[in-house]
Amino acid sequence: MADADANSLDATILTRDAALLKDTVREAGALAQSMFRTELKTWTKGASSPVSEADIAVNDLLEARLRGATPDYGWLSEESADDATRLSRRLVWVVDPIDGTRNYLGGHDEWCVSVALVADAAPVLAAVFAPTSGEFFFAARGQGTLLNDKPVRATPGSTLDFSRMAGPKPMVERLNSSGGDIKLHPRIGSLALRLCRVAHGALDAAFAGGNSHDWDLAAADLIVQEADGRMSDLSGDPILYNRREVAHGVLVAAGRDRHASIVAHFRNRPLP
Repeated sequence: MADADANSLDATILTRDAALLKDTVREAGALAQSMFRTELKTWTKGASSPVSEADIAVNDLLEARLRGATPDYGWLSEESADDATRLSRRLVWVVDPIDGTRNYLGGHDEWCVSVALVADAAPVLAAVFAPTSGEFFFAARGQGTLLNDKPVRATPGSTLDFSRMAGPKPMVERLNSSGGDIKLHPRIGSLALRLCRVAHGALDAAFAGGNSHDWDLAAADLIVQEADGRMSDLSGDPILYNRREVAHGVLVAAGRDRHASIVAHFRNRPLP
């Protein structure tokens, strides 16, 4: 597969891999939902990141289904040891088994399963499933974004309504030229869901603070792009995936024109 030309690669992605991704993410979401609000073993990785046996069970299911069907693809998951051989693979699954683990463990609804297929540093297939709300986002490069099988688009225009923006308040406040207090959309604990909600107009814009990772972003990135939105760092540069370093800085997602306006603002007034 790694040696296929662009046309044969696209044909394969849009048929077998798209169907595989949809079915697998639905199955993974059902498993996560079956363990939601039950007694789970939990622990902490790194400085403060919570992990539960549900994260691992969902990760194991995704890996078995996706890697079992595509053994020549690379693998990058929040809950798997990083395997540097992914760097030599043209196609790589990028996976967050449960995005929003704190919400999940707290019994709150805003969490999801997020999976993208990345080719040559850019996502080409994406699925994000939030079982408790029933939101299933799917996108394929050049094919648009679907929410529960219906096409969706980001809100047009460039006006800034802060009540329709989500993300760290100090960052969004830098867009406020009036200097008055602003009221943001209530916090969304799953970063992938926060970004995806730009794709169907529930939010006009969403921000990610520093230290997000490929698995938080790749699926949502394509979902926003294919809904006539854009997602980038604050200089407007696209996000590259499946690099040796998988952490990213501050990012913004919005409809095409609004994204351009926000990026222009930060170019003139960069973060300290």
